[in-house]
Amino acid sequence: MIKSIHLHKTSTVVGIILLIVFSLSSSLQARNFSWVIIDPGHGGHDLGASNGKVYEKHLALDTALRLQYYLRSKGIRTRMTRQSDVFISLPARASIGNRYRNSIFVSIHFNDAWKRDPHGLEVHYFSKEGKKLASQVQRRLMTKINTVDRGVKHSRFYVLRHAKHPAILVECGFVSNHRERSRMKKGWFRQSIAEAVGEGIIKYKHQW
Repeated sequence: MIKSIHLHKTSTVVGIILLIVFSLSSSLQARNFSWVIIDPGHGGHDLGASNGKVYEKHLALDTALRLQYYLRSKGIRTRMTRQSDVFISLPARASIGNRYRNSIFVSIHFNDAWKRDPHGLEVHYFSKEGKKLASQVQRRLMTKINTVDRGVKHSRFYVLRHAKHPAILVECGFVSNHRERSRMKKGWFRQSIAEAVGEGIIKYKHQW
């Protein structure tokens, strides 16, 4: 009886150790990515958030292109879900990301609210590994942009739920907020966002 209990405890310990090793292995594999899939939100007939002639689809594409340039300058390979003002369906966006086995998925958006007061930056995730990536990106955003820290949030956006790899969705400010809209229309603001997201990605990759 004592021997049986001992064997049971041993097998339980071994099981826990194997679970930890598998978890660490999966995490390290996720961070050893070869590609960053950049997904500029909306496009074509889908304007996204808008105010006057300020359209989210244009802001997202410009910021995404800046992010692509930044990452490539650091030797990181990228793939864009769109590179011009065209409409790409949500399933198609997720499919593009899932084609690349060793990759992470980064969707770029700008926020909106029916009230005019909300402002600030936030990053959304769905998976456990996605949360780690989101946290690094949000941390870098807060060091570069003087605004409200809206934190990282667990969300069920289609492109996050259907991603096979770590995925985040970055909300780069509120089009509905006058002050934030004025800033996002300027190149320096979109450049700062792009660099902060890029720095967060690199930090995630090298945080072993």
